[in-house]
Amino acid sequence: MIEIVSEVERWRQDGEKIVVATVVATRRSAPRPIGASLAISESGKMCGSVSGGCVESDVFENARAVFETGEPKMVSYGIDDDLAWSVGLPCGGEIDVFLERVE
Repeated sequence: MIEIVSEVERWRQDGEKIVVATVVATRRSAPRPIGASLAISESGKMCGSVSGGCVESDVFENARAVFETGEPKMVSYGIDDDLAWSVGLPCGGEIDVFLERVE
C-alpha cells in the first residue's frame, strides 16, 4: 500500500475519485503478497500492482463498476500451477482482491 500513497494523494489533490484494489488472500503461489495494492483514478490512471500484470486489466474493469455504484467489490482470480506454466505465466495460484472507493 505504501508504494501507491503518494500517487493517490496527488490524484486526490487534483480532484480525482479513486478506487483502491488490495490483495486480501492468496492460495498456492501468487505473484504479489497480501496487502499489495493497485490504485485506479476515475480518469484511468493506475499505479501499483496486485498481480504483476496478469489481472490488472480485469481489476480496472471492476473498478469502473465500483466508481459507478460506490459499492465495494470482492473479485477472485486463479489458475492452477500446471496450466500457468503451460501458457507461459510465471505462477499459478489464486488471489482475492477487494476493491473500494477512497473518499
